[in-house]
Amino acid sequence: MRKLLVFVLIISGMMLNSCKKADVSGCQPATVASEKDAMVAFCTANNITYTQDPSGLLYQIILPGSDPAPTLSSNISVVYTGKLLNGTTFDATANPITLALSGVIDGWKIGIPLIKKGGRIKLVIPSALAYSCTGAGTSIPPNSPIYFDVTLTDVK
Repeated sequence: MRKLLVFVLIISGMMLNSCKKADVSGCQPATVASEKDAMVAFCTANNITYTQDPSGLLYQIILPGSDPAPTLSSNISVVYTGKLLNGTTFDATANPITLALSGVIDGWKIGIPLIKKGGRIKLVIPSALAYSCTGAGTSIPPNSPIYFDVTLTDVK
């Protein structure tokens, strides 16, 4: 019994230390509410007439496209431009690339199924639905809302 108690205490201590280490990391995700003003200002400055999803995603469907519609189990082919809200382009494709919709950021998982093959959508994504407090490499800083202009060229 004593060995079991010692084991439980060691495991509990390890869990407590791992929680403290996570807190010390300083990674504090921004709330969607704290980013909304900047996202709306970006939409206004860029003539994006947005609809707000309950998740906080802002989007404008430019072309709805036609069947088929993607699902989370779909592979999608897209052409896109991704920008920070200061206008800096961090990624763009000139030719379609194919991705598993299940493997992309949450903002895409929510936004891309709103259009169908041949459709085009503008997405203004809060950091919580993108790269959160970790960012992505040197091109997307932590807690950065981001913008994508996406054309869905194929659904498989």
